[in-house]
Amino acid sequence: MCAIAALFCCLGFQYATWTARLPQLKHDLGLNAAEVGLLLMAAGVGAAASFPLVAALMRRLGSYRLAPLAALGLAAALLALAAAPNYPVALAVMCVDGVLVGCLNVAMNAQGAALEAAHERTAMARLHAVFSGGSLCAALLASATHAITPSVATYFTVAAALLVALVAFAAPRLLREEPPPAADEKEKAQRPRGGWRLPTAVTLWMCCAMVFGTLTEGAMNDWSALYLTDVTHAAAEIAPLGIAVVSGMMVVARLFADGWRSRFGDGRVVRVGATLAGAGLALALLSGGVAPALLGFACVGLGVAAVTPCVYVAAARQGSDALTLVAAMGTTGLLAGPPLIGFLAGAAGLVWGMSAVAASALVVAVCATRIRWPRPA
Repeated sequence: MCAIAALFCCLGFQYATWTARLPQLKHDLGLNAAEVGLLLMAAGVGAAASFPLVAALMRRLGSYRLAPLAALGLAAALLALAAAPNYPVALAVMCVDGVLVGCLNVAMNAQGAALEAAHERTAMARLHAVFSGGSLCAALLASATHAITPSVATYFTVAAALLVALVAFAAPRLLREEPPPAADEKEKAQRPRGGWRLPTAVTLWMCCAMVFGTLTEGAMNDWSALYLTDVTHAAAEIAPLGIAVVSGMMVVARLFADGWRSRFGDGRVVRVGATLAGAGLALALLSGGVAPALLGFACVGLGVAAVTPCVYVAAARQGSDALTLVAAMGTTGLLAGPPLIGFLAGAAGLVWGMSAVAASALVVAVCATRIRWPRPA
């Protein structure tokens, strides 16, 4: 399990590494706010476009080969981004980064599903907690290195070296089984000669749940601090608590969520959690003020924590193509969702933008009623 957890740590660490230094990248490349938004969108476009490639690579290489290769590619992407001489090159790097994120996201969740199938116990939520922990470690490292030097290249080099070390630890210890074999054989038999078949209705519901679930998660991380300062007029020292509350609640919830899954079942955990997230945030927006906002943010962190782990497990049971498509949609929601919320906030105000986040969580609850969930372990 430690080797698979290292993959989750790699993805969370790499994602938070470059987002933590966005202000410095903006300064170094001379970008305005709109150009930064497009830079973020480029990663989402790469992730969305990666599905056919990732599906083919999963069939050819398997998750135990694809995961280390993608993680090493993400380390190289950090170095390329640091060395980017201009904005067009940075856009190209971020698009490739999105493709690599899609590859690692699919492969590591396939490994997590294989672990659950092999040992017949829930573990995916704890693995996703490690993803959140990796993001936290990257943020702390960014703060520490910035106190020594503002150089993005230096920080990205250190981060890339740490990623390589994690890959070196994980690669020899990954599972070689692909879950579940019966589903993959059925999928292979039904696949046309072109190599891909149309997704089933259940898979499309999973894609919808994943897109809106990751949109909710990503938007809260990107916009909660700004909501506190611009809407509730919180003091500058209070604003970072928005991200801290969401991230902290997600880590804690993911540590306990596997127990909830075993006791109540994945479907109930997702439905109740998503409803709590949407309703809690909506009430916070209606109430106004700093304290209700932080309470609403806590509801979101608690409620959406188990969404992605549960959907990934359900998708893996449908076969590798379903898992690949669902994971691609999840990466797209995580990377492209926050800029879309930003565009809405710019047009109608941040309260409406955050209202869309609350609505996204409620959409997940609706989708959860249409998904075929595994029985409690």
